[in-house]
Amino acid sequence: MKKNNITKICILLIISIQSYYAQETKFITEGIIEYERSNNMYALIQRGITNDDVVSNMRFEEYKKTFPQFKRTKSTLQFSEKKSLFTPIKNDSASDIFFENNPAVNQINTTYTDYDNHKQITEKQVFEGRFLVQDSIQPVKWKITDEFREIAGFNCRRANGLIMDSIYVVAFYTDQIPVSGGPESFNGLPGMILGVALPHENVTWFAKKINDIRIEPGKLTPPNKGKIINRKELKQTVTDIFKSFGSSFQSSSWPFEL
Repeated sequence: MKKNNITKICILLIISIQSYYAQETKFITEGIIEYERSNNMYALIQRGITNDDVVSNMRFEEYKKTFPQFKRTKSTLQFSEKKSLFTPIKNDSASDIFFENNPAVNQINTTYTDYDNHKQITEKQVFEGRFLVQDSIQPVKWKITDEFREIAGFNCRRANGLIMDSIYVVAFYTDQIPVSGGPESFNGLPGMILGVALPHENVTWFAKKINDIRIEPGKLTPPNKGKIINRKELKQTVTDIFKSFGSSFQSSSWPFEL
């Protein structure tokens, strides 16, 4: 009898603890996330310079005296359970004349995602052209791991992924925000992505602040400026543009397809 009573007490205790943590855990289904994008400028420049290129190395040393190692820009993601709108915030910091128009270090996308209908609409600046890319949600091949970290006060789990067939992605998502979204076009995990890194491209996006507020339905509307194309047509357009730059520039085209 005593054994049965102890077992019952243990079961009740476990249920009570689980119930307590369930009540303490806050789940968010709409709000605004503020992200910070960080580009490692020194690594980006160094990657394109050989040791015997004396002139470029001298210019690089001068660059380091003028500009910080990391270029930081901000953006917001307004989201509900069914839709989201990712919007870059204009950067008012000092202009970097060497990379002012480089898409690898600038934010060129405003992205609207309709999760119910699996659709994305992205307003995108491609050099002098403006496009409105309308297509299905950008696919990402994810593999969820057992690594965790805290981002902006939320417990996040790591996932490794592959985009555009060859670009390695590390992402951290939280199931406390049960919306399968994230910055830019990143998506497809069982919770909101609060951190993303493209290690080989020297760029990261991390959430800095999460505002749990109601989003009026009328605020989540898609962008509407630019020539309407789909993702395949965009890829061909970008490929044609970079052909004229030479093969050494092909790896720099990824920001246009993000």
